[in-house]
Amino acid sequence: MTTSRSTLPRTYEVRTYGCQMNVHDSERLSGLLEDAGYVPLESAPDGEPAPVADVVVFNTCAVRENADNKLYGNLGHLAPIKAAKPGMQIAVGGCLAQKDRTTITRKAPWVDVVFGTHNIGSLPVLLERARVQEEAQVEILESLEVFPSTLPTKRDSAYAAWVSISVGCNNTCTFCIVPALRGKEKDRRPGEILAEVEALVAEGVSEVTLLGQNVNAYGVEFGDRQAFSKLLRACGEIGGLERVRFTSPHPAEFTDDVIEAMAETPNVMPQLHMPLQSGSSRLLKEMRRSYRQQKFLDIITKVKAAIPDAAISTDIIVGFPGETEEDFLETLHVVREARFANAFTFQYSKRPGTPAAELPDQVPPEVVKDRYQRLVDLQTQISWEENQSLEGRVVELMVSEGEGRKDTGTGRLSGRARDNRLVHFNGTALPEGVTEPLRPGDMVTVQVTRGAPHYLEADGAVVAVRRTRSGDAWERRTAEPRPTAGVGLGMPSLGVPAPLPDAPACG
Repeated sequence: MTTSRSTLPRTYEVRTYGCQMNVHDSERLSGLLEDAGYVPLESAPDGEPAPVADVVVFNTCAVRENADNKLYGNLGHLAPIKAAKPGMQIAVGGCLAQKDRTTITRKAPWVDVVFGTHNIGSLPVLLERARVQEEAQVEILESLEVFPSTLPTKRDSAYAAWVSISVGCNNTCTFCIVPALRGKEKDRRPGEILAEVEALVAEGVSEVTLLGQNVNAYGVEFGDRQAFSKLLRACGEIGGLERVRFTSPHPAEFTDDVIEAMAETPNVMPQLHMPLQSGSSRLLKEMRRSYRQQKFLDIITKVKAAIPDAAISTDIIVGFPGETEEDFLETLHVVREARFANAFTFQYSKRPGTPAAELPDQVPPEVVKDRYQRLVDLQTQISWEENQSLEGRVVELMVSEGEGRKDTGTGRLSGRARDNRLVHFNGTALPEGVTEPLRPGDMVTVQVTRGAPHYLEADGAVVAVRRTRSGDAWERRTAEPRPTAGVGLGMPSLGVPAPLPDAPACG
């Protein structure tokens, strides 16, 4: 018997742009949609046209200058597809939706739903309302009503998870629009965070990343300035939790108690992302960054003294309004002194609604491009030298999924070291007696044979293998179909759900 299209569960696809917070929000959007009876769109076999989901959700970013153009370009591409596919719906959420609001439906009237950063839990109801009423639904809230971590979540990984500890930001950086779109900082209580981590570990997760716009300001809402270091130490007491990371901190509020907690808590990884933005104290003042060059370098010195093997990464903006060649040289000085493992570098772009957009002395594009390339060349050289210094070192990796091209001819796999460096290794040269294939989430010990600018290689035989609960969880997830929940909206049905086939930030 042929199943009619109307009785099939509706498919969805979430397209994510921007920071780790958006990635985690997209996990929640997927969880909400699957709770409402939708199923994820399956990829097309090689050589066949990519299918289009019944519901396409854009989770947008407003930080980069081309964010608007990218969104409206993608929406324009979908317009004729939607016109030819009855019942298809398009939703736009995230920071750009919070900023542009009704502008989106004016520029792209074929969009069905626009929702903001404070009400992602409303998406299924808004989609159903748009379908029933046959008109676009725009719902933007000015403040958070329900902390997003209470929402259903479909996590992308069986072995590693994001855990939000706060949302929003109380800083007023002149280049950043995030505080205006995410709102003031709101903190979760420590007990709620630890309960979520414990629940994740019980499901097989062995690595968590604590997530916030400014994680080391955590506790400001309930008046505990050492709340973040206490939280790190508490994570160290959770059995089965092997790796704890966090992103992103702010140099102005990065205190010694956090460094001590990192050094003294074995499962807190020797990795730190510390956004610099500029090495010029004059420009840092213009950016309202509330720290200066020397304070930043002092933090780096303290971290390296307490955690000698720490890999430190950063964010740097080139071409902020008024940046002189002398200012830029100060940035290069900090890069040389800090010797970052890697850096996320950006050419400054105006963001409407930010104070910096109105500043005089915008730097000419050709100057910005030249400085950007000089910075990239310097950082690439430093990253290469730092990685080469690790040649011969024995490191423990968590086998990862989707972290580089898998070469079926050579059996190359990839994993993350404790310091978060990406390591490609020979997944077929296993120790004697190990016969089962490696799984994402398992642990291997390898010896680094080559350091490249952006990764390490370990071409020799694997020294040791440790099969883990996380690997078991990954195996269960890929082997057993998970049923979806029925529609629980108090709204007209969206169809009969079928069993579900398994499946950097501001600073």
